[in-house]
Amino acid sequence: MITFEKVTKIYPPHKNKTETLVLDEVSFQVEKGEFVSVVGKSGAGKTTLIKLITREEEVTEGKILFDGVDISKIKNRHLYKLRRRIGIIFQDYKLLCSKTVYENIAYALEVTGAPEEEIKRDVPEVLDIVGLTDQSEQFPEQLSGGEAQRVAIARALIHDPDLILADEPTGDLDPYHSKNIVNLLKKINKSGTTVLLATHDKERVNHLSKRVVTLRNNKVISDVKDGRFRL
Repeated sequence: MITFEKVTKIYPPHKNKTETLVLDEVSFQVEKGEFVSVVGKSGAGKTTLIKLITREEEVTEGKILFDGVDISKIKNRHLYKLRRRIGIIFQDYKLLCSKTVYENIAYALEVTGAPEEEIKRDVPEVLDIVGLTDQSEQFPEQLSGGEAQRVAIARALIHDPDLILADEPTGDLDPYHSKNIVNLLKKINKSGTTVLLATHDKERVNHLSKRVVTLRNNKVISDVKDGRFRL
């Protein structure tokens, strides 16, 4: 599904500083239906890697293929087609505080022009998947961190994406909620959705027993099936 071919990302100089090398000839593949953890210390390039897949950032050298298509060749006006196939989960949830749980999820459909019948059908379904049916009328400030992250997962699922990108989704959570979030991602993966998890949560990665791609010094230093967190 995703192929990185010698991808290099360099940020230009900022405020008289030198340019910053973030990824250096990174190559790996993610097959459809896989669950892959990308691990590394803070600053290793995990978030940049995710932004490159959605083309929020552009590669400096190399290329990224999504289902065989070089995403750098996709015209800007057609990028929405790529992004609709991808659900993104952020560490800080990015929920709309003035909207209820239901409305936060529905909004993701409303902005794409989805009809009301579709919204009324699909939002309750994803609320059930993430176990938040009873919290549908609550506002973000009334939720625990784990519940807020499950709302973010529901929002990422609402378009029935082929790929979930999770950027440090357990970074602000305690071990109990971290375990629940990762278990939910495993459940989503078992339904056939590809999951790419960027994390430095050692305990969660080691319990997953899934493939682990490790970044260090801007490069992929290991890529192990049923791997563990090693830096």
